[in-house]
Amino acid sequence: MSNMDTENSNISRAEEVKVLANEAFKAHKYAQAIDLYTQAIALDSQNAVYWANRAFAHIKLEEYGSAIQDASKAVEVEPKYSKGYYRRGAAYLSMGKFKEALKDFQQVKKISPNDPDATRKLKECEKAVMKLKFEEAIAVPDSQRRSVADSIDYHSIDVEPQYSGARIEEDVVTLDFVKKMMDDFKNQKCLHKRYACQIVLQTRDMLRALPSLVDINVPEGNHFTVCGDVHGQFYDLLNIFELNGLPSDENPYLFNGDFVDRGSFSVEVILTLFAFKCMSPSAIYLARGNHESKGMNKIYGFEGEVRSKLSEKFVELFAEVFCCLPLAHVINEKVFVVHGGLFSVDGVKLSEIRAIDRFCEPPEEGLMCELLWSDPQPYLGRGPSKRGVGLSFGADVTKRFLQENNLDLVVRSHEVKDEGYEIEHDGKLITVFSAPNYCDQMGNKGAFIRFEAPDLKPNIVTFSAVPHPDVKPMAYANNFLRMFS
Repeated sequence: MSNMDTENSNISRAEEVKVLANEAFKAHKYAQAIDLYTQAIALDSQNAVYWANRAFAHIKLEEYGSAIQDASKAVEVEPKYSKGYYRRGAAYLSMGKFKEALKDFQQVKKISPNDPDATRKLKECEKAVMKLKFEEAIAVPDSQRRSVADSIDYHSIDVEPQYSGARIEEDVVTLDFVKKMMDDFKNQKCLHKRYACQIVLQTRDMLRALPSLVDINVPEGNHFTVCGDVHGQFYDLLNIFELNGLPSDENPYLFNGDFVDRGSFSVEVILTLFAFKCMSPSAIYLARGNHESKGMNKIYGFEGEVRSKLSEKFVELFAEVFCCLPLAHVINEKVFVVHGGLFSVDGVKLSEIRAIDRFCEPPEEGLMCELLWSDPQPYLGRGPSKRGVGLSFGADVTKRFLQENNLDLVVRSHEVKDEGYEIEHDGKLITVFSAPNYCDQMGNKGAFIRFEAPDLKPNIVTFSAVPHPDVKPMAYANNFLRMFS
C-alpha cells in the first residue's frame, strides 16, 4: 500500500472514530469522548474539528487548561476555523478570564460577521469586561476595606409577625430549629434574613478562631464521615443525612469544600451546614474548596442566588466568611483531608499548612492555591493541571508527602467520579465526590467515607441522585456563562 493510500485510510478511519466520539459526547460520556477524539487525532492530527471537539469535551469535565491547549491547536491547524476560537473563548470564560475570552470572540465575529450567535456572545462578553473594569476601578484596597460582618447587628433586623418559618429562640441554634429550617427549605420556603444573618455571623466567629489546618480527634470505637463536593444540591444533602444520620457530636461530619455553585439550592446547603456548625461545633467540620471564592461565585451561580434569595449585603458577607474556612484537616494524625491536592514542591510539612495566612481570596499560585486546585495523575512526577490552575501530581509525590508527615492516607474531592469515588496512588489517595448526577447531566453516583477509630479503615458508601424541584442547575449563574452550559 502506498503512503497516499495509507494516509487516505487513516483519514477515513479517523472520521469513523469521530462519529463514535460524537455519540459518546451526546450520551454525556465525556471522558470516553476524549479518548475517542484522541484516537482520531492520532490518525489525522491536521483536522481542526477533532481538536475543537476534544476541547469541548474537556470543557464539560471542567478541564479548562486542556481545553485551551486543544482549541489553540485547532486554530493553529486552521487559522480561520471559528469554532476553535469559540471553544477557547468559552474555556477562558469558565476560568473567569474575561479579557482573554473577549479577544477570541472578537476573532469569531471577524471570521463570521453575519453569525447572530457570535454577535450576541461578543456583546455579552464586552458587557462582562466593561463591568469587570468598572468593579476594578471602584474597588477598595484590601488594607482599607472594612469588614462587612462588623457592620451588621442581626438583633436590629425585625421579624414580621406574619413570618411562619423556623425561628431561633434566645439566640441559641438548636436541633429543633435546624430540622424545621431544613423542612422549610425542602418545601422551597426561605429563612428570615435575621436568622440567616445570625447563623453566618456566628459561623464566622468560630471559623476565624481555627488554624488553617485543623486536627480532628476520633476516640476509639467512634466513627467519622467525610463528604466531598455538594455543589448546591440540597436534596442530595438531605439524602446523605437520611442514609447516614444528622450531624451530632456522636455522628460527626467533615464537608470537604465546594458546598456552593452550579446547583441552584446553594443558599439552602450553606445555611444548613453553617447551622449545624452553630448548633455543635464538633458535629461538623468545614473545609474551603476552590468554589468558596468570589471569582467562582460570580460566574457559577452562588452570587446571583444569594442576591435573589437574601440580599447584596449577604454576597459580601459570605465572601468574607469563606475566607475564614480552614484549608485542610488531619484525622487522628493519620488521614490528611483536603479539597484539591498536593504541592509543586516536596518537603511541605503540616506545620507550614497550619501557618498559611488563609484570610484572603485564593491566590493563583503557591501552597494555598495548590491545596484547593490540584489533582492526582496516573503517572509519576508532576505535570501541568488539566484545569489551568494548580498542578497534577503522581503516586510518588503522594507517597513522599505521607512519609515525610507520618500519615497513612490522602482524602480529597474536587473531581466528579462515575462511582462517586476513586482509589488511586497504590491505595494511598481517595477522591470522594458527593453530588450525584452532577449538574443534572453527568449520571454519576455520589459517595461519602465513614472512618471507624482506631484503625480508620475507609468504608465507602455510594448513593444515587434523588429528585429535586424543577429549578435547573446554574439558574442564577452569570447570564453569559449559561449560553455555553
